[in-house]
Amino acid sequence: MKLLRLARIVQVALKYGLEEFFLGHERGRPLRWVVRALLFWRPVHEPRAVRLRRAFEDLGPIFVKFGQLLSTRRDLVPLDLADELARLQDRVPPFDSAAAVAVIETALGRPLDHIYAEFDRTPVASASVAQVHFARLPDGKPVAVKVLRPGIAPVIAHDVSLMYALAGLVEKLFSDGKRLRPREVVAEFEKHLADELDLMREAANCSQLRRNFKDSPLLAVPEVYWDTCAKDVMTMDRMDGIPVSQIDRLRDSGVNIPRLAATGVEIFFTQVFRDGFFHADMHPGNILVRPGSEQYIALDFGIMGTLTEVDKQYLARNFLAFFRRDYKGVAQAHVESGWVPADTRIDELEAAVRAVCEPVFDRPLKEISFGRVLLQLFQASRRFNVEIQPQLVLLQKTLLNIEGLGRQLDPELDLWKTAKPFLERWMNEQVGWRALVKNLKDEAPKWAQLLPQLPRLAHHALNENRLVQLETGLTLLLRQQQARNRWLGVIAGLLAVLAITALISILR
Repeated sequence: MKLLRLARIVQVALKYGLEEFFLGHERGRPLRWVVRALLFWRPVHEPRAVRLRRAFEDLGPIFVKFGQLLSTRRDLVPLDLADELARLQDRVPPFDSAAAVAVIETALGRPLDHIYAEFDRTPVASASVAQVHFARLPDGKPVAVKVLRPGIAPVIAHDVSLMYALAGLVEKLFSDGKRLRPREVVAEFEKHLADELDLMREAANCSQLRRNFKDSPLLAVPEVYWDTCAKDVMTMDRMDGIPVSQIDRLRDSGVNIPRLAATGVEIFFTQVFRDGFFHADMHPGNILVRPGSEQYIALDFGIMGTLTEVDKQYLARNFLAFFRRDYKGVAQAHVESGWVPADTRIDELEAAVRAVCEPVFDRPLKEISFGRVLLQLFQASRRFNVEIQPQLVLLQKTLLNIEGLGRQLDPELDLWKTAKPFLERWMNEQVGWRALVKNLKDEAPKWAQLLPQLPRLAHHALNENRLVQLETGLTLLLRQQQARNRWLGVIAGLLAVLAITALISILR
């Protein structure tokens, strides 16, 4: 089966002229003209990026998802390829509803009519990993039921193993192959797929995001019904809204479009900098808008990004330095974070950062693409062997999505003007006196618990110290006594020798 699948990949690659990615290498150049002569009949006049996208579409849903991931790795993939691969849509025909019912009943251990009062056997959405059906709970609550595609795990494992083989080929054929880290990219893809194959994990992500935005006028997140969730099934609120891409419908329903665009930016920065937990797959298909309001509705929580406090501090330092045009500060933040080798010359990295950022400040703010600036920084850092962290790649990808969506809604959207007050307030909380107060508040409960224990801990420490001192003193005395005994033995031996010598003299 693996050989057949490999043959299919080769066939599709040749059909779309993808051999140029390999035959462009010096080892493959002698074969280039042979292949082109044999396959002269192919229509390969389209740009390489278009041909690559169409090849992924022909190879099926797993390769479509891989192409989507590659489109986010703009620190590794050329821009023309990344832009075209971003157009890939994860749409596949739905699987049989009888199979969906079998998955639900097996996962939850009950007949379908004991789980839902109603279940619509016609799916409302279908993708490579799962599809969604509408239903009603026994209490009449309308819900959406996400069901994992049967038999998808072996298919994924099979295709991923082939991707690892192709990644190894890239590493061997191209001088830049190791720096591109193709095996790591495939491993990252495998991890994302593993997360998407566990609907309990997605349900937990959904529940966390809902808790973060509880009663928020900015974002609505469906409630999860845990009694009807399992690894292969997820039941949540049915969310009704208008797709965010249908701008005319939104406008007709009374939505203030410019305010909606600004709200999207605020939601993103709130998720990232307040919570450190953000929806990392915010393309238009996953976002609805509640009619007549500027409240967003989030769907599909398989891919979420997280930021640690260290990540936030790094971002705070970079933003502060960037707004102050302190490019040396940006360079030092990279070195001190350990993302570039310790022997990197700060002045050279500073010059590279300046070349990207300085032109930005001479343009109107509304013409500046914040995501593009971040992308150019990633690309400029290539020659310094900067290790781009996966969580920041997700952040950059999501920022590009939000920025593109915002400008689609409102071409006059000024992302910087909208985000800057939020960022400045957040940075003050991270590095100013507010940060000190916040840290004191965070540590206060620990101090309240620790203070009553201090006398006992101090007494214990003193006793421990006394025992150590006593043990040390006894050891020292013992060693001194042993030393004295050795010297006494030596002296006694000398005296014995002298006595014997004197006795022999007398006897003579």
